[in-house]
Amino acid sequence: MSQLLIKNGHLLDPAIKLNRQADLYIENGHIAAIDIAPKKFKADQTIDATGLTVIPGIVDLCARLREPGQEQKATIYSETIAAAMSGITTLCCPPDTDPVIDEPAVVELINHKTANAAHCNVLMLGALTTGLKGKLLSEMQALQIAGCVGLSNSRHPIENTLVLKRAYAYAANCGLTVFIEPDEHWLSAGGCAHEGTIASRLGLKGIPVSAETVALARALEIVAETGVKAHFGRLSSAASVAMIRRAKDDGLNITADVSAHQLHLNELDISSFNSACHVLPPLRSQRDQEALQRGIADGTLDAICSDHQPHDPDAKESPFASTEPGISALATLLPLATRLADQEIVDIDTIIRAITSAPASILDLNTGTLTIGTSADICILNRDANWQLDNSNIHSSGKNSPFMGWNFQTRAEHTIIGGTLIHSHSD
Repeated sequence: MSQLLIKNGHLLDPAIKLNRQADLYIENGHIAAIDIAPKKFKADQTIDATGLTVIPGIVDLCARLREPGQEQKATIYSETIAAAMSGITTLCCPPDTDPVIDEPAVVELINHKTANAAHCNVLMLGALTTGLKGKLLSEMQALQIAGCVGLSNSRHPIENTLVLKRAYAYAANCGLTVFIEPDEHWLSAGGCAHEGTIASRLGLKGIPVSAETVALARALEIVAETGVKAHFGRLSSAASVAMIRRAKDDGLNITADVSAHQLHLNELDISSFNSACHVLPPLRSQRDQEALQRGIADGTLDAICSDHQPHDPDAKESPFASTEPGISALATLLPLATRLADQEIVDIDTIIRAITSAPASILDLNTGTLTIGTSADICILNRDANWQLDNSNIHSSGKNSPFMGWNFQTRAEHTIIGGTLIHSHSD
């Protein structure tokens, strides 16, 4: 029975209103005690966390590991190492792998690869429709039994609203959460930038805000009618934040997240055709960026995710519109989130909640907290690390980040998963 002591750290867990210096005792993979050692406790390992902050392990609601199907970009092995080195203890993968996660055999394949190679917990969303084609409903109950924690059609359209309603109703009947990335395909198709003056000046086809809000409005109506529990992911606009706020006020059982890069970048960042800033949904106006920040600050947006999408170098070396969208974002999830607190835009409690207990609750996990008895998934971070992002500290196979050269304060010093020390910065 392994026993680990984290001594002299500042424990911070807003979920249980914990914010003070204390010793943390871990026994048999679980948090055993705070302050007072359990009987017969004898640490096999001690971590001196003096001057460091101890938080629950980070839970990332959206990360593409590229396996199976695109192993030339990344693998479960490479990306889970990168996650652990970034303080992330749980990753949730969308179903748009190759093959699509639309049957139990694919879930079993990924679970097998994860068991042999993973350095953090890997969860999966099953496909809402077969092959993500938006025509036939997937075997949702079979996917649930196989271990999927929710259902999604990623950014693939379900054009027939009757099919959408039946999918949500079936998911509700199974007690599964649907994860929705709102996108009206006919309005966004072929676009690569926010529709506005910047895109016009650069000669890029724009994606209007309505591509998000029209899809969001339709989904909200069907969610209200079917009673399904829904999570809206990767929102990008002020209008969407307002719609989510209104729907929550009306009592709808929904949650929402934003990707970390949307909180720090806007359409001005593509002005030099910087393909590292080619993302979907696109970087929108400064007004939208500020509204997303306020959405996190006031709790309208529950969580911050990485929306990790590693690419090989060739994917970003064409003209902007021809490049593949997405950011390699595991290394920057924690420092970008805490940067909002450093800038006094959002308080630190809200930030920590948005990357730990809130996403854990959305996924219905017994993690994301330092509560006694829960799994000992822990991140020990240094708030005064002062480091600069470059290729040497992006441990993902994908180095495609618009934050290269940025200076950050916060860094994960130690990552513990199930009571086992997986990563130490000094390693």
